[in-house]
Amino acid sequence: MSEAAWEPGTATAIGSMPGTDPVEAARTVVGELPELMPFPELPARGVGADLIGRTAGMLVGDLAVEVVPSGYRVAGRPGHDQQRAVDLLRWDLDAVEQAAAEAGAPRVVKVQAAGPWTLAAGIELMRGHRVLTDHGALRDFTESLTEGLTEHAGQVAARTGARVVVQLDEPSLPAVLNGRLPTPSGYGTVPAVPAPDAQRRLAEVIETLAAATGSPVVVHCCARRPPVALLRRAGAGAIALDATGLGDVTGEFADELGETWEEGTTLFLGLVPSRETETTLRQVAQPAFDLATRLGFSRRTLAERGVPTPTCGFAGASPAWARRAIGLTRDLARMFADEAEG
Repeated sequence: MSEAAWEPGTATAIGSMPGTDPVEAARTVVGELPELMPFPELPARGVGADLIGRTAGMLVGDLAVEVVPSGYRVAGRPGHDQQRAVDLLRWDLDAVEQAAAEAGAPRVVKVQAAGPWTLAAGIELMRGHRVLTDHGALRDFTESLTEGLTEHAGQVAARTGARVVVQLDEPSLPAVLNGRLPTPSGYGTVPAVPAPDAQRRLAEVIETLAAATGSPVVVHCCARRPPVALLRRAGAGAIALDATGLGDVTGEFADELGETWEEGTTLFLGLVPSRETETTLRQVAQPAFDLATRLGFSRRTLAERGVPTPTCGFAGASPAWARRAIGLTRDLARMFADEAEG
């Protein structure tokens, strides 16, 4: 499926954009990244626009959240906070439809949402513990997320006429696996979730979303040591990571990355700084070339199984840098393709 979803020489971005204007953000990504357009997110708008709140706005059924001093908490019934998240998402969808009508439909749209483990780690139950500590609540939230995200992907496809790829953002997954999430008191940590359990639940979500969209599912984790092998075994068609923050790629981690490429999984390589800095195209490309060499692959692999992206989202960037960084990302994709031909 991955070969049909994006071609060699494709670039994309992680998802978040600067500012609060959904129309401006939609016009930027539709115009600059039509081959694999990230559905724009605008976390600067506050509650309901951040990763957890935005994803909560996709939940279906009776599940709802509200904002409390410690963050998001399960609500007894939908209220103002839940409705705000739903409204923001609807306005974003309107903006993307408008931009696609003006500039022409993108070939593929990538929609992003928190994955099941990050969502369950980021929402509290009414008694203060995290959703992931309650098996029944975890199941309910996972099922609601999967159904709601499937509906959202269908709406994006219907409004834009584009193929849709889903990206699950799992920044909290390493902490879930390693038992590093604090308890409500702050004096302890939530017990680690066994890797087979984490993989099985993630695999169920990925399988359902891939079947619904007919496209591979991307899983994004920008940790220094993302659980690449677990994500690959869970069925991720692509794994998005910060290629500039991996450090020395040696030992077991090198084996995980090498096996991922060897088996045909695409790596979305975060290379272009998400914050403004002085750099050149060759400088931002070098970590990718070094990684390919370290893993024993030719540079052709970068074109065939690598998609360049910024290192993270643009929530903290200026609009000018976001446009410049997107341009550098596109240039990287062309460079990878040229290097492969050379």
